[in-house]
Amino acid sequence: MSTKESNDMPIKKYLPVTKGRRNSSVQVFSDITRHKPEKSLIIPRKAFAGRTKGKITVRHKGGGAKRYIRVIDFKRDKYDIPAKVASIEYDPSRGARISLLVYKDGEKRYIIAPDRLSVGSIIVSSKESAEITTGNRLPLEKMPIGSTIHNVELTPGKGGQLARGAGAGIQLMAVEGPYATLKLPSGEMRQVSKQCMATLGTVSNQDWRLVRWGKAGRMRWRGIKPTVRGKAMNPVDHPHGGGEGKHPIGMTHPKTKWGKHALGVKTRRKNRASDKLIIKRRKKK
Repeated sequence: MSTKESNDMPIKKYLPVTKGRRNSSVQVFSDITRHKPEKSLIIPRKAFAGRTKGKITVRHKGGGAKRYIRVIDFKRDKYDIPAKVASIEYDPSRGARISLLVYKDGEKRYIIAPDRLSVGSIIVSSKESAEITTGNRLPLEKMPIGSTIHNVELTPGKGGQLARGAGAGIQLMAVEGPYATLKLPSGEMRQVSKQCMATLGTVSNQDWRLVRWGKAGRMRWRGIKPTVRGKAMNPVDHPHGGGEGKHPIGMTHPKTKWGKHALGVKTRRKNRASDKLIIKRRKKK
């Protein structure tokens, strides 16, 4: 089958010889160096299809290919022990690539792979000092201002929670007093404890967002079921339902299936302890 491959992104576009191939693209896995996961670091993933005690609690989930969960080390708490990057691997549970680390004492762990990390590199996690290179992990107070970081902790010792998705990166803006100021990908400016750990570099596979799925079947392979528009339903099924043809929803505000306001409604809980640490809210779309 003929293909067209872009020169500036690892995304492959096929010629539209079938309807499902039109307007679709796939990832190029040229950066993957190992195709079978480390057996000691995987666990089976049981499919719940969005159900809790048999009842659907999250809609649009179900089916999909069988997977193993790769156990990812978000803490990297083996301090001052060098680790060698043994491989760059695919993880079906995330857009980013993962790296298999082999520590000097022989232990193996998976981490989220930073961009431009290569097989054979030596990286280290330290609370005191380490070379300022991609993949090394340090407290925020030990990093130079302006660094791009990912897998950032919100609570010291809890493990990385911020900037773990493909292509994500946070900019370290300042370290003052007990806090470090971060600029998140959303545009939000917030403070976290300067003792929180973070990894240098951006997350790998930045072109993940450019993949066009093309057909419904590829979404079903991922375990995502179709989403039906409310206005295509009957009145008994949705507040937007009923009417003739391409009718408007017939109300001042769009509603959820259960009658609550949707689109533009603030959902953040009031009086959260972290409110005082947010300097600037995220950009409005």
